[in-house]
Amino acid sequence: MKLVVAVIKPFKVEEVREALTAIGIEGMTVSEVKGYGRQKGQTEIYRGAEYAVNFLPKAKIEVAVSDQLVEQTVETISNAARTDRIGDGKIFVLDLSHVMRIRTGETGTEAL
Repeated sequence: MKLVVAVIKPFKVEEVREALTAIGIEGMTVSEVKGYGRQKGQTEIYRGAEYAVNFLPKAKIEVAVSDQLVEQTVETISNAARTDRIGDGKIFVLDLSHVMRIRTGETGTEAL
């Protein structure tokens, strides 16, 4: 089992959700986060004054999947979140050693 974590532009969350639902992913966690990468933030103008925005708004999506779905999940997120502009985000894949569904007590891939 793997945990796929994607940090993407906030306006792409719905497209990613629809794409993941289409391949059979049933659940995900979405968080509003702030961060920066290579772009190092940006400058904006508010009421005539220019100021630096060091941390840009992002969305973090977490999806637990079986080992068989990892590549398809990563490819699906990548295709749905891509704008071909700087700041599109990153995808991380982490190992999951144990998963348990609280309501039923199911463990492993059955809990996903």
